[in-house]
Amino acid sequence: MASVNWKKEIQPLIKKYKGKKHPLDYNNHYELLVMVVLSAQDSDRHINKLAPELFSVFPDMKALARADAESLLPYINDVRNFGNKTKWLLALAAEIKDNKNIPTTLETLTALPGIGRKSANVILREMGLTAEGIIVDLHVVRVAPRLGLAQGTDPKKLEKQMMDILDPKDWGEAGMAISFLGRETCRPTNPKCTECVMQKVCEFYAASQK
Repeated sequence: MASVNWKKEIQPLIKKYKGKKHPLDYNNHYELLVMVVLSAQDSDRHINKLAPELFSVFPDMKALARADAESLLPYINDVRNFGNKTKWLLALAAEIKDNKNIPTTLETLTALPGIGRKSANVILREMGLTAEGIIVDLHVVRVAPRLGLAQGTDPKKLEKQMMDILDPKDWGEAGMAISFLGRETCRPTNPKCTECVMQKVCEFYAASQK
């Protein structure tokens, strides 16, 4: 399927999920940033559950900048890798200090502690800013190679391959759309191929029909 015109063929998937909010249940850009840091290697559902209590005590960046490990830990101590995440949140709050100073580019976001490319791409998309890359989360790592859109398991390499073949104007929505496809349709086991909008160009589906 090397001849697939992915710029064109990804459009039905982008259309299906365009503008659909990320599963993290945030109310503003401050909450988004904190929840993205917390959700790494943890589940969005888990972070959504603890967020209301956390944000009732630390409602904005100013409040978080005044926190210390002792005051923050009780709210996030059952999050995976909570030790590092506590350090990262305190360090980034000390740097940003106020909600209005939240960075708005890939470079300035990834310069913050605890924010890699995936997290930065999520934040830019949810803030409605111009995409500078493509979101590659666990679902995309599984689904992009299945579709035949990219090869391998290394998120950075997968992102680069997709950036090379997709239109930059679609970068912001493409990764999130593939992620939603992985969450809802292209499940690890028993994927629902018959209801998938990508069925006609999908390598996995083509192979399963032989």
